[in-house]
Amino acid sequence: MFGLGTTEMVLILVVVLFFFGAKKLPELARGLGRGIREFKDASREVRENIEKAASEEK
Repeated sequence: MFGLGTTEMVLILVVVLFFFGAKKLPELARGLGRGIREFKDASREVRENIEKAASEEK
């Protein structure tokens, strides 16, 4: 994933845990998950609209 090894991922996790604390980490993960879900839904909707418009032109 992005050329990161296990050591780098653990180091990033420790830094994030240090900055935000253990109580905020689940909230951050939920927010990130919601953002990713919304992005996927929006991109799917755009793709469907483009495909629909392309099929109507034929």
